[in-house]
Amino acid sequence: MTTPRSEFFAGVRAELPLQVGVVPFGFIYGALAVQLGVPASIAQAMSSVIFGGSSQFIAAPLIVAQTPALILIATVFFVNLRHALYSASLAPYLEKLSARWKMLLAYLLTDEAYAVAIARFQPHPLTPSPETAAGEGDKRYPLTPCPETAAGEGDKRYPLTPCPETAAGEGDKRYPLTPSPETAAGEGDKRHWFLFGAGITLWSFWQASTAVGIFVGAQVPPEWSLDFALPLTFIAIVLPMLRNRAYVLCAIVAAIGGVLAFGLPYKLGYIVAAMVAIAFGFILETRWTHR
Repeated sequence: MTTPRSEFFAGVRAELPLQVGVVPFGFIYGALAVQLGVPASIAQAMSSVIFGGSSQFIAAPLIVAQTPALILIATVFFVNLRHALYSASLAPYLEKLSARWKMLLAYLLTDEAYAVAIARFQPHPLTPSPETAAGEGDKRYPLTPCPETAAGEGDKRYPLTPCPETAAGEGDKRYPLTPSPETAAGEGDKRHWFLFGAGITLWSFWQASTAVGIFVGAQVPPEWSLDFALPLTFIAIVLPMLRNRAYVLCAIVAAIGGVLAFGLPYKLGYIVAAMVAIAFGFILETRWTHR
């Protein structure tokens, strides 16, 4: 029997292996923030309020540079814009929740929490008809002669046959999506506990690793500058994402834009580079789609 407790701890277990990468990231952020001159209390508060690794790394030097609040907020907004896509992807599974639950889960939604949640929520592909379940590939849905047109000609002789259990259905309902066995128990109004368990696990590890990083960073002599960790961290974040030519081109455009806009005040080069790369990616995708 599925309960909120079982779903919660299932989310915790799914998220725990990912903390191997989260903990060092939080540690580096905490140490770097205090090295840059961000007060320890502000550095820790950023992990609680912003709760976004990439945006915190960018926000730290902006705070030290006394960047105007509007520019700081806009920069963090653009960096975290991908979370809007995560929310849209999860919305169909959580649409019946109350506003309070939605706000809580939106706050806890991160790259890692989204990854484990969508993997659990998404159903399996179309389920084969029972009589052909042992088949593979396209054989799962064999073409069956239509009785009244068996003697006829053309493709009409072999219309797709609906699964027996849903033969009375119409349209796409003939082949209903079946949730994967390991996630079928997580359906209904309890599966949001899975996302909550995953999210609160990452949140806890992120706060703790930030605190340890702040403590260690405060003990590091100023001459042992940790500034080099910032570009190295972003290189480690970006490189795994360059999976195709479009991503590589957008990264190159962002790099060029960042260099050209480097001299702008208040670190505005970050926003300029991001907006130019986003616009370039949109144009690129539009042209390739219409080919």
